[in-house]
Amino acid sequence: MRLIITLLVIWFAVTYLHPPFSASLNEIKILTGFPLGYWLSSQFSITVYVILIFVYALTMNRVIDKKYGFEEE
Repeated sequence: MRLIITLLVIWFAVTYLHPPFSASLNEIKILTGFPLGYWLSSQFSITVYVILIFVYALTMNRVIDKKYGFEEE
């Protein structure tokens, strides 16, 4: 349960915390001149979602499956 709650808090933060500040974030330019608000919503969010999926899958496979006897041989 702790793993799921932690991943949901990260998901919520990435999804919902930066849009209210997007107007002020768009004034900041990064890399090749892209606005920071655009980069957070288009690139960073998707990258974090994929990382969350891998963390969940690896944790379930290595720790939780062994604990409850669903280990693959």
